[in-house]
Amino acid sequence: MVTMADVAEVADVAASTVSHVLNGTRHVSDQTRKRVQDAISSTGYRQNALARSLVTQRTYTIGLSISVLTNPYFGSLVHAMEQVASKAGYTLVLGDSHDDIDIERRVVSSLLDRRVDGLIIAPSPGAEKSVIPMVRNNSTPFVLIDRLLPTDCDQVAPTNIQPVEMLTSHLLDLGHLRIAAVTGLPGLPSSIERQEGYEKALLARGITPDPQLIACGQSTVEDAYLQTLELLHRCDPPTALVVLNNAMTIGAMKALRQLGRSIPRDLALVCYDDFEWADLFEPRLTAMAQDVVAMGRTAVEMLLERIEGSDRPLRQIQIDPTYKHRASCGCHEQSD
Repeated sequence: MVTMADVAEVADVAASTVSHVLNGTRHVSDQTRKRVQDAISSTGYRQNALARSLVTQRTYTIGLSISVLTNPYFGSLVHAMEQVASKAGYTLVLGDSHDDIDIERRVVSSLLDRRVDGLIIAPSPGAEKSVIPMVRNNSTPFVLIDRLLPTDCDQVAPTNIQPVEMLTSHLLDLGHLRIAAVTGLPGLPSSIERQEGYEKALLARGITPDPQLIACGQSTVEDAYLQTLELLHRCDPPTALVVLNNAMTIGAMKALRQLGRSIPRDLALVCYDDFEWADLFEPRLTAMAQDVVAMGRTAVEMLLERIEGSDRPLRQIQIDPTYKHRASCGCHEQSD
């Protein structure tokens, strides 16, 4: 097995110099650093992670608590975060919270036990009274992602109210008066804000939101499928549908296909969240597309600043989605 001493011999430097290059514990000239890095490449040396953590007091890992199984959007978000973390020399350690506060508490506790250098959390309902205090008490840097909470910490999330208001207003402009909404998991800030955007658009036109047209899809494919079936089986069904995340959009479209309903002839449809494979739908979906790359990059960069000891003011950053005006709303196809 190649050792640090072997690298030092090839680079013609002291073993301590190799250690300083690997761990960043002391300044090394650019010329010497390059010799060490070339020696590492030529010898195939792999640093012992445990030994490195003992020297630097870091594990170079970032804990991530997120519900990756219930929403394909989160898979794209994790990929974006992993790219930025890896470039900075960190590894993501993933725990699936299933958007359940008890599971999330266990996941975060396990990540803290692994001595991660920082945490990124997509908070479940109730996190501000449970998980967040636990992380604070541990003094581990953390950033919240996707869902803003009324608490002082670094956070990054999409804008929700105005984009959904815009989608709903567009359907109203097209003459729809019975517009239904398939909403997300109760208690999530994103679910609350997106429903608020839907209701705000109706109220602005003098329309009182009808509770019978608001169906809770629980942020899942299956629940959205069942709720859409129920909406469309009513004696006075909606003529348009606003679906408030991409997992639920899949469920809604599954229900429409089962009933033989055509979009937008039988039902206009718009959604919050876009799909990487949206071009495969016919017609293509009018949607608010989140910038998952910007969100993931921002969250990791904010966390790395805290890990490095930054004392800059806490930030709450909201990233606007992009309106993709296509044909599922009943308009002619628009270019992206």
